[in-house]
This record gives sequence, C-alpha cells and structure tokens, in this order.
Amino acid sequence: MKETCVLAYSGGLDTSVILGWLIEQGYDVVAVYVDLGQPCEDRQAIMQKARDCGAVEALLVDVREDLCRDFAFPVMQWQARYEGTYLLGTSIARPLISKVCVDVAHRTKASVFAHGATGKGNDQCRFQLAAEALDPGIRVLAPWRIAAFRERFPGRQELIAFCESRHIPVKASKGKPYSSDENCLHTSYEAGLLEELTTDGFGLVDFGMTVSPQAAPDAVEPVVIEFEAGVPVSVNGRRMAAHEIVLALNEIGGRNGVGRTDIVENRLVGMKSRGVYEAPGMTVLYEAHRLVEQMTLDRDLVHLRDRLSPEVAEMVYYGFWYCAKMDALGAFIREAQRPVTGRVELGLYKGNILVRGRTSPQSLYDAAIASMEGGGSYDQTDAEGFLRILGLPLRVQGRVRPRRG
Repeated sequence: MKETCVLAYSGGLDTSVILGWLIEQGYDVVAVYVDLGQPCEDRQAIMQKARDCGAVEALLVDVREDLCRDFAFPVMQWQARYEGTYLLGTSIARPLISKVCVDVAHRTKASVFAHGATGKGNDQCRFQLAAEALDPGIRVLAPWRIAAFRERFPGRQELIAFCESRHIPVKASKGKPYSSDENCLHTSYEAGLLEELTTDGFGLVDFGMTVSPQAAPDAVEPVVIEFEAGVPVSVNGRRMAAHEIVLALNEIGGRNGVGRTDIVENRLVGMKSRGVYEAPGMTVLYEAHRLVEQMTLDRDLVHLRDRLSPEVAEMVYYGFWYCAKMDALGAFIREAQRPVTGRVELGLYKGNILVRGRTSPQSLYDAAIASMEGGGSYDQTDAEGFLRILGLPLRVQGRVRPRRG
C-alpha cells in the first residue's frame, strides 16, 4: 500500500516538479493550496492542474481571516519587528500553512508532510518546527535538502524539462531578476540581482502593492481606524472582518507609497540575506495601534512589552510559534491589550504617516494634570520630596565615591 504525503502546493514551477517527483517516488500525494490572499490567475485552475498531474486529491483551504485575526494581529499587538524593521509577513504565514497541512494529513491518514523550501532559508525551519510541534509523529520531507534531488534538478532548465516530459503545464517565461513571495500581509522580494548590495532595490523591483512615494498623490489622504481591546475593527467608520481591514488598508496605504523597506537581515541558519518588502496595510496598522496604546497603557506595562517584543519577533522569525513560551506570552499580551480601545485619524502622504487626532474611552491622558498651566490635581511642591527620595542613593554614592569631571 502506498504511503500518503501532503504537499504544500502553490502551482508554481518548484512545487509542480516536487508533486511529480513525489509520485515518482511512490507516494499518493494530496496537494494543498493554502489561500493566504496571494495573487494568482485562477485558483481552481491550480487545483485542476494538481489533479491532472496525478495528485489523488487537491484541496484549497482559505485561511485569510485566520492569518490576519489569529496570527498577524497578535504579532502587531507586540509591535514586533524582526531586527527592528521587518514586519514578519512571510514568517507569520508559515506556521499556519503547516497547521493546515497537518490537519489535512490527519484527515487523509497521511504520514508525510512535504514542502518546497530550500535548505538555505528560514522557511524550512518554520514549516518543520510548526509541523512537529503539532504532530511529533509526522515526517517532514524537504526535497531540496536531498542531494539526489538537487543533482537531478541543478537549475531552472532541468525543472522545466521535467515538467515538459510529463506534460505538466508551467509558464516557462523568462524569470524576473529576483524572486517574490506574496500574501495579503505583504510581498517580499529577494535573490537574483537583489543579492548584490549595490543594487537599488526600490528601483529594480516591480512592486505590486505600493506606488513609490514620488508617484503618490500630492494631497494628504485621511484614514480613521478604530480598535477594541487591541484589535482593529473598522476603517473609515465601516466595521469589517480582520482580513478585509488589511485589504482595505493595503489599498489606501499602497496608493500613498506607505510600507516599503530594504533590509539586510540575519537568517536563522547563520547567513545574512537581503530582502525588499512592502507591507502597506500592516505598516499603517502598526502605527495606529501604537498611537492608541500611547493613550491607554501605563508606562511600566508598555516598557515591559517593549523589552519582550524583540524576543517575540525572533520567535516568529525562527518558527517557534507553537511552543510553551509563545503560549505564555500570548496570554500576557491578551491581558495587556484589554484597555487598548480607541479611534485614530491618520494622514497618509507620500510614504509618511501623520497623526491628525486620537480619542479613547480608556485614555489615561489628563490634560489638566499634564498642562504647564496652573490647576489639576498635581501639586508641583510634591516634586521636592519626590526628588530628594529619588536622588538619595546618588548622593550617598557621590559622598563615598566622588566623581571627577
């Protein structure tokens, strides 16, 4: 009896070859297209292509709402950016793909989960760590980590020839001078000419979600975003589902040139890589969320969150989504976000995000206390004793160990 393998399938050249190769190796292959909002010509055509190529079953699983609601928004609540910049759009999606594929494996009695990630990148880590955490007994098969597979397919021409010999339809058009990966959160661009650090990435890449700041309109576009308990719930007065909010802000932010970055980052496997990213909607949401937090969270809680945020970003980037530490941190951020309710009006202008107004029923800001004018419940005389106590250890140290200069 043949062993069943679930393949994370995109319908592109690599996974089309892997599908045929797995069948050649004797597997019954269940092809799973995980819909993350990535642009493609025809999802049903991709499913039919998988069946035509010999998959025993081809499934399309729409997880756009899950991706935004259960994965991207909690990461945003941490204000998590890998190495201070990257909004983790690809990293966030990979454990969800693994979850879908493991769920399908359980339903179809499959014992193997295959993917098309290379042995040099981060995605292999994210897929495997998530899959094994969800099902320690599943076997993860990564063909690009198998020497015989790499020897058989050393380049693009060999991949195309394999497809042609088996009548697998693929577009053999001349490739772009870089590779890309898309979902509704962002698009990433890397490899090819982008591997040369003297290349102007913003000039080379044909961006799909954003216009350049120079080509953006010459007028400020207002946008109003509302949050409830740290979760965005409406844009410009219209309540929407999580992925609809992201899509709406992709449109608004994208046409105003918001959300492009060019990064040299440190991969988990130890090498540096260069990536160009665009994430217009999530960039706007991160800023709007931060502005509501400024009103509603107290200093010590925000500072604690900010100390933990780089660690959360690393865990997401590396692929440690399903683990005890992330579970505990998830409970922390859900509690911390309870007061983060409010409304922010922004102005988007040529890649810039301007704050135009903010309100919250949970606001801790008291204008009477903060005012430099007289009044309010703050008595400046109290600061005299406060500073004497605060400075006590400094005065003691200064007497015992006088500082020079």
